Amino acid sequence: MDKISMFPSNIFIVFLCFLLTSGLGIIHGSTLVPKKLFVFGDSYADTGNIRKSLGSSWKEPYGFTFPGKPAGRFSDGRVLTDYLAKFLGLKTPLAYEWMKLGGKKIDNGLNFAYGGTGVFDTLGGLLPNMSTQIDFLENLMNQSLYTKSDLQSSVVLVCLAGNDYAAYGLQNYIPLVINQLALNLKRINGLGASKIVVTALQPLGCLPRMTRMSSFQQCNATQNLLVGYHNSLLQQAVAQLNNETKSPTFFILDLYSTFTSVLQQKGEFQGDLKFETPLKPCCMGINNTYSCGSVDEKGNKMYTICSNPKSSFFWDLSHPTQAGWGAVYASLK
Repeated sequence: MDKISMFPSNIFIVFLCFLLTSGLGIIHGSTLVPKKLFVFGDSYADTGNIRKSLGSSWKEPYGFTFPGKPAGRFSDGRVLTDYLAKFLGLKTPLAYEWMKLGGKKIDNGLNFAYGGTGVFDTLGGLLPNMSTQIDFLENLMNQSLYTKSDLQSSVVLVCLAGNDYAAYGLQNYIPLVINQLALNLKRINGLGASKIVVTALQPLGCLPRMTRMSSFQQCNATQNLLVGYHNSLLQQAVAQLNNETKSPTFFILDLYSTFTSVLQQKGEFQGDLKFETPLKPCCMGINNTYSCGSVDEKGNKMYTICSNPKSSFFWDLSHPTQAGWGAVYASLK
């Protein structure tokens, strides 16, 4: 694995201070907690929005650990949204598509994230990009289902895991993605949100789809250098936005450093939890033609799954296991 700088171990402490600056503090035994969590983004945050015809997250063995069946999460269990909600003392917000189908439990906020999406159109425009996801929230506000006050007393998660680069390429597209992302963040702030968390891009070069050519032994250093460029521009954009709002409105959740640290340490800081081959996924196709969840025309499984997902950081070629996300959460704390 290529050597990358370690993450600051007090990221969630900094996040705590970030929340406290507007009275949204997380204090054990206190009622000073955010009232809602709103989520925009992609498969790292999606909890059931992507349609079944497009998402492998609705196929077995996804959902193997939680809730025990496929439920729209791109993992064997819980994902980033679930862990952030836990940290905030909230229940996981309802997926927007479920609200459209009659779900009424919107008091905890809503999740507008769709797997496979980006700030621009991906998958031929079959899925709502981030601007359209923000439209969904704005429409609900126009219907008075949410108010500006609701946004002011909430936390917003904006998760971008690299689908724009998978669709259009990485090297020359980074400034365009960051510019559009900054516009999206500014728009969310304009709707009333005063605490907006945006994820730094994870080390794409360490995802199994990039490391399988080295038998899951070596990260792609070139990819990670380009990710570093993305994250540097993101940091500059967020600093500029915070200067414009004259308050700490935007906060970067550093998935790059936390992923790197967990992978390098093989989860050893977690005690009994260890990822012996951290770059190898738990679930993958029997060859490069197939992927996790694939079946042939007779319904035969064309994938293999490890004996214990808790022993793997990655679930499939792109997404962490519940244990992987749990390790990231623990390292952030």
